[in-house]
Amino acid sequence: MTRHHPEVHRAGRVGWLRAAVLGANDGIVSIAGLVVGVAASQASAATILATGVAGTVAAAMSMAAGEYVSVQTQADTEQADLAIERRELHQSPQAELEELAAIYRQRGLSAALALQVAQELSAHDALAAHARDELGITHALRPRPVQAALASAAAFCAGAILPIGAALLAPVQHVAAVTTAVTLVGLSITGVLAARAGGASPWRGALRVVFWGALAMAAAALIGQFFDISAL
Repeated sequence: MTRHHPEVHRAGRVGWLRAAVLGANDGIVSIAGLVVGVAASQASAATILATGVAGTVAAAMSMAAGEYVSVQTQADTEQADLAIERRELHQSPQAELEELAAIYRQRGLSAALALQVAQELSAHDALAAHARDELGITHALRPRPVQAALASAAAFCAGAILPIGAALLAPVQHVAAVTTAVTLVGLSITGVLAARAGGASPWRGALRVVFWGALAMAAAALIGQFFDISAL
């Protein structure tokens, strides 16, 4: 008796996973940078908190809009390519069949087998065969603009909670230091989780996001010190 071996692949989650990871890391780093930079200018606790919340709302909306426009543009491009392919299949079916067979020959099939495969796939669903093997468009990797926008915005807000919470709970004179420490810990965790979800090395994932997060907060703190409002 033949047993089916279930396989779990990660390709189907790449769209929302990319948007969520980008959103979470951007939420942590961007808002932490805002908090640390404003705190370094000796601003009040209310000013720091207002800056963090306002930055979160504006950036989350911007992330959602950017993701939607970007992914929708990809979807529009794929639909345009499919429309061209559909028209060519209608006007020149034999030429399209030979084109598909040539693709399979390039992948290592004999000429006879390549033609047979092209004929059978075309008889089943010619457009799907060309979309997959000529254009590289698959169902699992198709762009989903709304999903990407929502995942990005939600992940950004979730990430921003960390630096805002740190700024809210830390003594005002230690907001920058506490926010930096908490943010680096949070980035290491999100880096590990994202790497594990994508099948990569967790330590490498953690190190790269921590490095860039630390660099961003250091730059923000340096800028904040140039605007020391306590001297005003």
